[in-house]
This record gives sequence, structure tokens and C-alpha cells, in this order.
Amino acid sequence: MTDSIAFLQALIQSQSGGEGAVQRLFAEAAQALGCTVETVRYRPGDVPMVGEFASARAIDAGERESVVATFKGRGKGRSVIFFAHPDGEPQLGKMRWRHNPMAGAIHEGRIYGWGVADDLSGVAIMIEGLRQALASGGAPAGDVILASTPSKRHARGVSALLHGGLKADAAVYLHPAESGVGMREIKAFCLGQLDFRITVQGRPPDTNEISHLAFTRQAENPADTIAAIHHRLRAFEEHRASTLRHPLLDHASNLLISHMSVGAPGVHTRIASEGTIEGSFSLLPSEDMKAVQAAVEQAVGQAVGNARIDWVAGVSGAEVPLDSPLYRIVAEAVVRVTGQQPHVNPLHTASDIRNPIVQAGIPTVGLGPLGGDLTQNGLTDEWVDVEDYRRAVRVAAAIIDGWCGIA
Repeated sequence: MTDSIAFLQALIQSQSGGEGAVQRLFAEAAQALGCTVETVRYRPGDVPMVGEFASARAIDAGERESVVATFKGRGKGRSVIFFAHPDGEPQLGKMRWRHNPMAGAIHEGRIYGWGVADDLSGVAIMIEGLRQALASGGAPAGDVILASTPSKRHARGVSALLHGGLKADAAVYLHPAESGVGMREIKAFCLGQLDFRITVQGRPPDTNEISHLAFTRQAENPADTIAAIHHRLRAFEEHRASTLRHPLLDHASNLLISHMSVGAPGVHTRIASEGTIEGSFSLLPSEDMKAVQAAVEQAVGQAVGNARIDWVAGVSGAEVPLDSPLYRIVAEAVVRVTGQQPHVNPLHTASDIRNPIVQAGIPTVGLGPLGGDLTQNGLTDEWVDVEDYRRAVRVAAAIIDGWCGIA
């Protein structure tokens, strides 16, 4: 068993002491490698929003902690930020796991653990990648910055660091891809996302009869209004899809209706007073978020005049050109380690690669080992492929050598 696996297991096991224990273990490992370590405390609600928004109740209200470890370059090479998030899902339902979620057990080539794919493996790869780069015999010429920083539930850790002055020539987000291909994929493109809730008012009939069936023509049923809005949104999405183009995408616009609610289940003869429809639109990196919001509002207004649209959250898309120096060096590192040419999956939405790009203009890509059964998706026995994890560590080391140079 390699040290890289042992450190990942230690991170999994440390979670019994909470997120703070994970961060302390990360800080100790970084200091042992010669890094200068800084702990940054912040409140997510205080972080400026650039190219994104979220309702106040969606943002974590408490104080959070990021750990930033910097290995000072020994020359004049380019700098890089590796970042990953130590925070996982609330630890509920652990009894349904077949493997102990806090042990880091290895079985048939997979390592199991709470948050191992989301994103403790990314935290471990930062440390182990730097360890391997240093063990190869030379120190990086440019600065290598490792940031273990909260992300879930709008924790906005990396954005807080960027707005606090963290800078580099490039960034790499280390997180297992959820597309089933592991290290054969590089995240260099992500769609933006607009989440909405539309509420309409109905008008029940003016009657004391328990059944409204005979009085439907004397009322306004919000179900009819919701249906009209749904039809109009679909037409609007089809128009967007026919006019928007991107070379990586077959369809450059998507609408997902996730929830519709009118009345109560099992109540067949009453007209509700209110109805809601909720969902999301995707955005191309080049699109202006406010312009798309205005277009959606116009489309809904054409369907019905009394609808109220609440924009719940939104993030901009982002991309790094495939002919950019960063993508070229990362792709070369993947080929060198895996022997396979990586590809870009354009179907990721709201990936954290967007944060350094949108918030600070820092080119950013993402990659990570094969993993699955994420607790975030309501599944159990979350895992990461052991050999692909080891490949990810070697790729991180190769990125340091290729991007930062060797002194």
C-alpha cells in the first residue's frame, strides 16, 4: 500500500472529528512538505458575487475556514493553484453502507469512504502530487499553491480566497468526474445555470360547495396557467437551441423542469389558489446572465401576466480554449501517465472550474480519478478507483513539472 493511499485513508478516518480535523491533517501534511500554511476564515455571505447570485437563505450563514499551503518556487516558473474541497454531505444514513464509511476500506480495487469522491480524494491528490514532484529530484521553479477550501451549499471558499488576493498563472480543480471515465476526461468547459421558481395565483369559485367541478368556468385554475407557462418555456428553449451554437455541443441550450405543484394529491374536485413551477436553464460561457433572465421573463409574461418569477440562484459558464498552454500541458501530463488522449466533456454544469476564471480571470481546468455512488446523489458506499487515484497523483506531479518548471 502506497503512502498516497494511506494519506487518503487518514483523511477519510479524520472526519469523525469534523471538517476541522480534515483541515488540520491537510495543513500538517503540507507543512511537512515545506509549505507555508495559512488558515483563512471568512463568511460566505460577505464574499463579492461576480457572474453569479444566490438567495440569502441558500448561502451558508456561518463562518468557514480555508487552508492555503504555498510551496515557494525556486526559480521564475509559472505559478499554479490546486484546489479541492474538504466539506462533504451531512453524515446521515451511514448505517445503510456495506463498507464502514469512516474506515477507508479497500475492496476489489476501490477505496470506500464518506466524501472520498466528493472531494477528499482531490484534497489528497494535492498533497501527494506535490510530494511526488519533490521526490523526483528537483523543486518547482514556480509557486505551487494548494487550497483546501469549502464549496458545498454556496460555501464559496475559493471565491473568498480569490477576492482576498490569491493569484496565480493557472489553476487546477481536483475532483473526480461523475461521468464514468476518470482520468480520460479534462474539465475545460462548463455550462452556466439559472435556477428559477415561478408562482401564479388562481381564483377558486365563489361557492360554499365542497366540489368545484360544476363551477370550473366561474374560476381561474392555476393548473391551466402553469401548463401555459410550461408550453411557453419549452418554445423559448427550442428557439434558443436553434439560434445558439458552440463547437463542443450538439444542443447549446437546455431547460429542465424539476417540479410543478398545484393543489393537493388526492383532492380531485377543488381548484387551488396557487401554483408553482420550478426548474433551470443552462447558459453558454459567452452569454450574459441578466440578458437571459430578461428574455425568460418576457417569455413568461407573454404566456400569463400575473406570474411572479423568483431567481433562486445563478452561475456563469466558463471555458479554457483547447489550444491554450494550460490545456496542452495538462493533456500532455495525462497522456504521459495514462497512455491515453483525454477529451473534454462539455456536459458539466456549474463546475467549480468557473470560479477562478470568472472571479479572477485565471485559466482553470479540472480533472480527477474514477469514482461513483456519491452520497450527494442519495447513494451509498461512495468510492474511488485506487489505480486511477494513483494515476491522478502522478498527473498532478507532471502538471507541476510541466507548468511550473523544475529549478
